[in-house]
Amino acid sequence: MATGVTLFYRRLASPLHATRATVAAVWACALIAATLLSESPLVLGVLALSVLAAGAGAGLGRELARTLRTVLIVAIPIVLVNVIVYHEGLTVFARLGDLGPFGQGNLTVEALVYGAVIALKVGLLMLITTFASLAIDPDELLGIFRRHSFRSALTASLATRMIGVLSADSQRLAEAQRTRPGGGASGARARVRLLSAIVGSSLDRSMDVAATLELRGFASAARPRGRAQRHPFSRHDRAFAVSAASVLVLALVGRIAGLAPFDPYPLVSMPVSSATIALCVALPVAVLLPMADRRGIEL
Repeated sequence: MATGVTLFYRRLASPLHATRATVAAVWACALIAATLLSESPLVLGVLALSVLAAGAGAGLGRELARTLRTVLIVAIPIVLVNVIVYHEGLTVFARLGDLGPFGQGNLTVEALVYGAVIALKVGLLMLITTFASLAIDPDELLGIFRRHSFRSALTASLATRMIGVLSADSQRLAEAQRTRPGGGASGARARVRLLSAIVGSSLDRSMDVAATLELRGFASAARPRGRAQRHPFSRHDRAFAVSAASVLVLALVGRIAGLAPFDPYPLVSMPVSSATIALCVALPVAVLLPMADRRGIEL
């Protein structure tokens, strides 16, 4: 059995999994919009903690923890590049001399802080998109487009399903390599062999899937007729819809009214007022409150 964590959608017993895909997608988009609208590291940090807490409540704590490791790998170069390339700011903590095309190497605290804020924003976007891909049923979401383009929806649905299958294949093949006598090949050679094996198996699987679909008559499928069956909004649907609207309104009000000001240049300025504290309290409440209702989410 593979020891890694496979990142693909699985039906779990959580309020977010019990919500219809369209509402859950709107909720995730509201979190993305709030991230893009926010500049204060305090607000971004609160949003990040809220997303991690929501992920733990949805049973996806291990997967998001694995994503955090990827976030760290991405964040470090962002901070380093911003410190080296951007020389604004008055607080110099190192002078590296002439850096050629980058000018004088005066490294400032302000550039370091702003690079960290950019990295935090990018990392938060990665967390939200990973969370959404793990908690929102892709087949249900793509079913919205079935009436307009059946073949495109089917193709996209199969592609998203195959991502998880290929990830599981890579973990099994990597484990098989490690169990060979002597541990098998290592380094770039092992990665090339693993990649070639995955590509070969994916081509074989694509032929099998195509043959299965042809036997079942998908090639001659016509556009569905009649009205699709409508299901009333559940308690969880309403809760996450209200949560999405609340998060978006809070983020807009905070940005327009300047409730959480942040200015990295020429000196780092981040005044904290009662309005800032209220915003930082209201945002996690709006994000996490729908996760508290766990009635009717049994598998």
